[in-house]
Amino acid sequence: MMMLRNLSGKRITLASGSPRRRELLKGLELDFEVIVRETDESFPADLKAEQIALHVASAKADAFNHDLASDQIVITADTVVWINDHVLNKPSSRDEAIAMITELSGNEHHVYTGVCIRTKEKNLLFYDNTKVTFTSMTASEIAHYVDEYKPLDKAGAYGAQDWIGLVGIQKLEGSYFNVMGLPVHLVYAHLKNF
Repeated sequence: MMMLRNLSGKRITLASGSPRRRELLKGLELDFEVIVRETDESFPADLKAEQIALHVASAKADAFNHDLASDQIVITADTVVWINDHVLNKPSSRDEAIAMITELSGNEHHVYTGVCIRTKEKNLLFYDNTKVTFTSMTASEIAHYVDEYKPLDKAGAYGAQDWIGLVGIQKLEGSYFNVMGLPVHLVYAHLKNF
C-alpha cells in the first residue's frame, strides 16, 4: 500500500531521462510514467549556483504547459556542480571531463538540484544543496574513471554512486541522493501536500 494516499487517482510524470532519478523516485513507492521532452537547457550568464538549477528545472516543466492534464503531476529536476564561483555542466568531451575532475580533486564543491513539481493549479519550485569534499586524485585515477565509466551525461563529470564516488568522496554534508540527482526527502515532503 502506498504511503501517499493523497496522490491516488493522480497521474505522476517524471520528465527526466536520468536512470538515477527514475530509481530514486521509484524508491518512494510511487507509480509514475517517464516522458522526456526536448528542452533548451541554456540559462542567462548572470545566474549562479541554485539559480541555474531552478531555471532549467522550470524550463523543463514549461514543456508540459500546453497539454498538462487536470490529474497530472509533472516532476522535473536539474543538477549542477558549483566550484570556484562557476558551474560545471555535463562535459562535452573526454578532455573536458578530465579537466573537470582535476578541478574537483582535493577541493570542496556544492551540488545543487533544482526541482519543479507542477500541476494545472500549482507550480512549486525548490532546491537542495550538498557540500562535497573530494580527496586528491592522481591523473591516472582520473583518466581511469573517465575512460571506464564515460561520465559525459553527468554534471561535473562524475556520479557519486560510481567508482569515483567510492574512492574520491572524502566528506559529504547534506543529502547523498541530492548528489545523485534528486533530493527525494524534499520531493516526498512536498508531494504529501498535493
